[in-house]
Amino acid sequence: MSAAAVLADIDWHVEQQVFFYLIATTQVVAAWRVVTTKNIVHAALYLVVVLAGVAAQFILLGAEFIASTQVLVYIGAVIVLFLFGIMLTQARIGAENDLDQPNRLPAVLTAGLLAILTVSTVIRTFEDVELPDNSRTTTASVSDSIFSDYIIAFEAVSVLLLAALIGAIVVARKD
Repeated sequence: MSAAAVLADIDWHVEQQVFFYLIATTQVVAAWRVVTTKNIVHAALYLVVVLAGVAAQFILLGAEFIASTQVLVYIGAVIVLFLFGIMLTQARIGAENDLDQPNRLPAVLTAGLLAILTVSTVIRTFEDVELPDNSRTTTASVSDSIFSDYIIAFEAVSVLLLAALIGAIVVARKD
């Protein structure tokens, strides 16, 4: 049997599920490291792994535009902003032992309660929802929508981001 025939016989839904669980496991481990590491720069870099996993999940769903937006906005801008903030505030870069708080149990209980509430709400809300066959949105249709119907809002956000960048430069100056 040739390689092309083997590839033709593969059930691609199984591979999508394998990649989903692989990416999700990586995200959970990285998210755990974000909140447990004592080095703030490492926490920001673990957050990059989590956000890259979100982009990979969007690619698995066929939402390429949202995946690229995730990479550009969150990984490219927000994480860079976090790293600049860390470096401009002159925070200690190494491990810090005084970051632990004695209130771990209430925090874990609250996080568990919120997770259970979120999962049950999502299940109850979407258990009977069926998506129509034409529910796929292409990158071209999203870009047409943004740059025709919502061009004013898009430009307002760009001006807001420019103002934030100028503000960060003014705050960072030592004059």
